[in-house]
Amino acid sequence: MPTRGLGYAEALALLQARNREVQLAQRGVEAAQADTLTARARPNPNLSFSATAIHPRISVGPGADPGSPVDAIVQLSQTFERGNKRELRGESSRYAFEAARGDLAETLRQGSVVLAGTYYDLLLAQERVRITEDTAALLAKTVAAAELRLKAGDVAPSDLSRIRVDQLRAENDRRTAVAERDRARLALAYVVGLDTEAPTLVATDAWPAAGDPAPVDLKSAVESRPDVKAAALRVQSAEKARDLARALRSRDVTLAAQYERYQGQTSNNTVGFGVSVPLFLNYNYEGEIRRGEVNLQTAMDSLERTRALALAEINRAWADLASARERVQRYDSGLLKEAQRAADAAEFAYRNGALGVIDLLDARRVHASTRNDAAAARADLARALVAWQAATTAYTPQP
Repeated sequence: MPTRGLGYAEALALLQARNREVQLAQRGVEAAQADTLTARARPNPNLSFSATAIHPRISVGPGADPGSPVDAIVQLSQTFERGNKRELRGESSRYAFEAARGDLAETLRQGSVVLAGTYYDLLLAQERVRITEDTAALLAKTVAAAELRLKAGDVAPSDLSRIRVDQLRAENDRRTAVAERDRARLALAYVVGLDTEAPTLVATDAWPAAGDPAPVDLKSAVESRPDVKAAALRVQSAEKARDLARALRSRDVTLAAQYERYQGQTSNNTVGFGVSVPLFLNYNYEGEIRRGEVNLQTAMDSLERTRALALAEINRAWADLASARERVQRYDSGLLKEAQRAADAAEFAYRNGALGVIDLLDARRVHASTRNDAAAARADLARALVAWQAATTAYTPQP
């Protein structure tokens, strides 16, 4: 089956373009933008027509008896909002729109962490498949050589049985590694929107270098994150919504102009004007104002919570990165070389009859285990690097 190579940069581009969570966040931005159009709109005027003084036994309309009058009234009315309601609605919705854009950036930030997890899980699974295949192939050669030596009386049957047992275990390990790789492919395919190509996905990038990331100013890093900025914008939106609730106590004025035609008496056709204002006799919008104050306090509490979580995430990401870098450095500086040297020495000693089969198999297990642990450490480092970058991502709104 042909494979579909996927680099991390391409996976990141696919995340932005095809990830379902990102698309949902984009719909949220579009909905918030639509709300800004609604908030900035002025109240529509009302046009009404009415006919009065109609006698049920007298016809109306063309050809009607002039002595059968009908009073026809056409009225146009317009409500004028007071208390800066329209401006407050517009500002509240604008802040909500900017907060939705911050949510989109936050979704992308979190998505990059999820992407790193799935991408480097696949890279790790591919490495484990290679390690188990190498081990299984080496054991297959050892079994073939041991069978020849058994015929020559050079090894005991029990030694050959031990090697065959390890060979079967290696085959089981290889099959398990293949299953883990297939699961990792499915997880990555969902994140980048390549579900139909999941069985063929292959992570092509190498492990990222450890590097030496510099510490950051915690306060600036926290305040510049998209989740914190979105929470701060929601506080501003809630403030405007609270002010809008208070502005409901400013009475809106409705002005009306009307034209009245009394059929059959042209000289009596008249125009008129009207003004109406609400009377707050039974209710003074106490509930809306209280709700606005509670929503504002909730937004402020959410902002403080988001700041605390952001600070904890940054500190945790830095600790994880430092720990992962140290682990990888230990493997690179000595552990892998020592394990390889020990395995080579055991192979040489076994071929020359200076080492038993049990010790040989133990040396191979240690070597394979060290390679697996080193690959896992590199995967942890790769994920920690992305998590650190994501934790300190600064959000810059686009115009």
